[in-house]
Amino acid sequence: MRILVTDLDGTLLGGDRADRRRLRAALARHPELTVVFATGRGLPSVREVLRDPLVPRPRWIIADVGASVLDGVSLAPVEPLQSRLRSGWPGARRVRAALRHLPGLTYQHGVAQDGRCSFHLRPERITRELTDAVRALGCTWLYSADRYFDVLPPGAGKGAALAALAAEQRWPMSSVLVAGDSLNDLSLFGLGTHAVIVGGAEPALLDAVPEDDRVHRPDRPGAAGILSALRELGWVEREYPLVVGYHRPPVTWTPDGWRPPASPNGILPTLRSLFSGNPQAVWTTAAVLDTDTDTDTDAVLDTDTGIDTGTVHGPDARPAPLDRHDTGLPLSFVRLNPAEWSGYFHRACKETLWPVLMSQPERLRFDPDAWTHYREVNARFADHIQARAAPGATVWLHDYNLWLVPGLLRPTRPDLRIGLFHHTPFPPADVFAALPTAGEIRASLSCLDWAGFHTEAFADRFRRVLARSPRMPRLGVHPLGIDRGAIAALARNRARTRARTCTRLPRAGAAEDALVLSVERLDYAKAPVEKVEAIAALLARRPELRGRLRFRLVCPPPEAGITSHDATRRQLERRIVEINRAWHEGQWRPIEYLPRSLPLAEVIDHYLAADVFWVTSLQDGMNLTAKEFVAAQHAAGRSGALVLSRHAGAAAQLGTAALLTDPYSPADLVETLHRALTLTPDERRARLQRLADLLGNRHPLDWAADITTAIRGRDPGPGQDLRSPEYARSG
Repeated sequence: MRILVTDLDGTLLGGDRADRRRLRAALARHPELTVVFATGRGLPSVREVLRDPLVPRPRWIIADVGASVLDGVSLAPVEPLQSRLRSGWPGARRVRAALRHLPGLTYQHGVAQDGRCSFHLRPERITRELTDAVRALGCTWLYSADRYFDVLPPGAGKGAALAALAAEQRWPMSSVLVAGDSLNDLSLFGLGTHAVIVGGAEPALLDAVPEDDRVHRPDRPGAAGILSALRELGWVEREYPLVVGYHRPPVTWTPDGWRPPASPNGILPTLRSLFSGNPQAVWTTAAVLDTDTDTDTDAVLDTDTGIDTGTVHGPDARPAPLDRHDTGLPLSFVRLNPAEWSGYFHRACKETLWPVLMSQPERLRFDPDAWTHYREVNARFADHIQARAAPGATVWLHDYNLWLVPGLLRPTRPDLRIGLFHHTPFPPADVFAALPTAGEIRASLSCLDWAGFHTEAFADRFRRVLARSPRMPRLGVHPLGIDRGAIAALARNRARTRARTCTRLPRAGAAEDALVLSVERLDYAKAPVEKVEAIAALLARRPELRGRLRFRLVCPPPEAGITSHDATRRQLERRIVEINRAWHEGQWRPIEYLPRSLPLAEVIDHYLAADVFWVTSLQDGMNLTAKEFVAAQHAAGRSGALVLSRHAGAAAQLGTAALLTDPYSPADLVETLHRALTLTPDERRARLQRLADLLGNRHPLDWAADITTAIRGRDPGPGQDLRSPEYARSG
């Protein structure tokens, strides 16, 4: 039970509209927080205030400086409480008649008054004669803001009204926060509640209220001051200068508990490092709650850690406590049920948007219901983000999954700096136009301050898609790297361990065997079927490779529920069986298929064992496995060859030393792979050294720092930041 009791003028209605909007939104997200007005206004004036959409709906109204208590829903007097407060009131006519002869008093004509009489009066006009006359009427008086003189019933006042209402509603004073800015609020501050005197308050109120740990005195005025106190109490979410929106959480719930990602590379580990020990940032992410078994789906923000609490369910249906993931990260969970997640991610993201991103619009499947889920999830992310973003905060969004968030944030939070980094490829304009919702997405993306990409080609495509938009974001090219030191150390350690124990690396068999390796999730965009067809074609062209060539495909399945890759999986597994059956010889099979995720140490073993690492993506934002392969091989003194798709983002960085291949050309796949297998040892060593030089040593944390700086509109660092003429004109 939490109750906010607030004055109106100068307090709830104080500050700018942005502050009032933020307070209104925070209260709307916390329906358990009851709002009570405590105002000097009469009911007709309060009715006018309630027409303002930025004013929260009160459950109770203390009006007329405490002489009236009204039900906030029906606006009817609360009886017999109100009658008790007005006991002894002689009536406004008698009060005015008794005080008419006193100099300086000006009745407030045109101000609705009930159960009180209010006057204008200069402070030097408060005389013993005046106060004695009020006492002779059996009344009390209040003076505030150096001009308002209120005559009240003897038992009335904001504090008395609140005390009576709290007793009737059985509110403990420890659950009440009172807020005010003038002396007519003073009686609220003596009830043992939490309290806030907002910035810019009447100096006399500041002097009259003793220093107390329960009394907040923020510098911010009006609504901003109230919001500051609510956050200090932990009654609403705190604000952060940096808010990151990424739909994937940094931990996965397993039967053994929470587990971080296996690889130290990729966006999840990068963000983990960025957030570790950073109290100025929060990560907004998704938690899929199984509402069939979860009885406590209302997550509550832990004010010490900044972490939402609640439960999420993994595949074993055991509840996973969101507040006990032991990451030490400030996570703010957007709670979704399985149906919402399926519509949003499995269908809208993977069946509508993904084919377009991969430049395969013929695979696009548009479901209006799924797109409704996509809109709703984006709206909830936007609401979560704006609730946690401090004034002028930097918002860093990730990938196409949150494409609609910029358009939702911009109208309500024009103060924010909003950037979005695309980890995926960005499609050409004609392919993007195949989306039924292209206009909606384009309008949202034009609300960005900054958009980032791995390559200049992707940035140029984005510019062309938004060419006719009224506002063009600044564009940046910042290719993501890897934690090379971590990969190198692990590779050297694995190589030394196997050397000491005389354990063979997982090679194909004989010394002259050639091992070709691919490590990728199951996805038609990775061209897995094209790979195995190329292996069959190579064996047919070069029969001497029979018994010597082995292709190892480490290919974990996609998330359960994603069906868009089912046809690819069936075709892949069928062709693997057929090719192995056609070409096997004794115990030898040309294709080894590992359809599961492997621990990073095992992946490193496979990197070190491979003669050729084969990346054939039809489209790829970056491809960090290619970089990991180079780092591992170089650190362990190996000389493996890298065959890299021309359509992978990594080709822009490594293409002069890798063997580039075109996965859209079956002949080129075969020819380039054969060339890699027949490189001389000197050629292999020279190419790997050039790859290692091109890879560099820039840490992903530096990449993240560059991007947050670029979103803020400052020097983006070593990455390339591009400003379009359209943006320069629009400002």
